[in-house]
Amino acid sequence: MSAAQHVAHAAHTIDWFINGAARSEGFDLDFSKLATALARVKSLGDARASLAKAYDEAIQFLAGKSAEELARPLPPGPVMGGEPVSDIVWAIVEHTAHHRGALTVYARLRGKVPPMPYAG
Repeated sequence: MSAAQHVAHAAHTIDWFINGAARSEGFDLDFSKLATALARVKSLGDARASLAKAYDEAIQFLAGKSAEELARPLPPGPVMGGEPVSDIVWAIVEHTAHHRGALTVYARLRGKVPPMPYAG
């Protein structure tokens, strides 16, 4: 994946987790469809905008849920089946961190020093 595709993939995956939690049938497992959409991504600026939008929509989705709704089990299936809806938060964090790490390696291979993400 290009850098833009890594960022877009993180955005798509946030949307994927939210949609999987919202749909009665659970997560969309048509990964070839998702890969086709990702292959079209060329602009890092567009990918960053997509990521910001995905985070905003995830925050709105989660903020609109009661404690009972967040504790509701996800639909049965091979992806987090039966886990509480709230567990998608940790899945999003882990997945995003994974791709941030990959992008850090990409930057270093190009001779760049990525900024420390935990510095103020």
